[in-house]
Amino acid sequence: MSPHVLILGGTTEARVLAAALSDRPGVRVTTSLAGRVTKPGALAGEVRTGGFGGAAGLARWLRDEGVDVLVDATHPFAEVITANAAGAARETGVPAVVLRRPGWRPGPGDRWHAVPSLDAAAELLPRLGRRVLLTTGRLGLASFAHLTDLHFVVRSVDPPEPPLPPDTRVLLARGPFTVPGETALLREHRVEVLVTKDSGGAATAAKLTAARDLELPVVVVRRPPLPDGVTAVPDVEGVMERLGLG
Repeated sequence: MSPHVLILGGTTEARVLAAALSDRPGVRVTTSLAGRVTKPGALAGEVRTGGFGGAAGLARWLRDEGVDVLVDATHPFAEVITANAAGAARETGVPAVVLRRPGWRPGPGDRWHAVPSLDAAAELLPRLGRRVLLTTGRLGLASFAHLTDLHFVVRSVDPPEPPLPPDTRVLLARGPFTVPGETALLREHRVEVLVTKDSGGAATAAKLTAARDLELPVVVVRRPPLPDGVTAVPDVEGVMERLGLG
């Protein structure tokens, strides 16, 4: 009987993993997308879109669809989905692997300010600059809506959800980005401080290099912790090894 692998996707790593597994004879691959991003890239194998209905709904789906392995390859900040995946795996006994790209690390010349949340980032901002490039995604911008004296450039893949700060310009763009392009963007908008989540990966890391070159402060929102007892594998190769397919 063919093993059935369910990938909770939405990241570049999930797409690469789906392709790698689909190349293995006899492996059935299903990637589940939350549906929060329009026009996702093409995926190998089967694709489903939408939520499961919490941990209980995911557990039911694992049983009904005969899933043999669950791989959580969601965004590092998809805290609720990761908790639900861990709970469903415990309930069903389905082996689970968490795939998380390594986070970014500051280097010489970086002016990073690590904070635990978007609210903490908003509290710190007025002391760092008045013109802000906000690259934390389209959700959660209500944390900054009260900052009426600051000018924001908000960049996201899809239109951000309100409420937004009153003085906001929205830029819709999808990475990967380049250092020259990010440097030009920061200069064009006279940005004084950058805000980002610690998403990791190369696709959006150029802004950090550009900010360092321009000696700009960067507010970095730290990742939420993984659920108790859950550890992460840093790359697709590690997941393949864990599944015995390396």
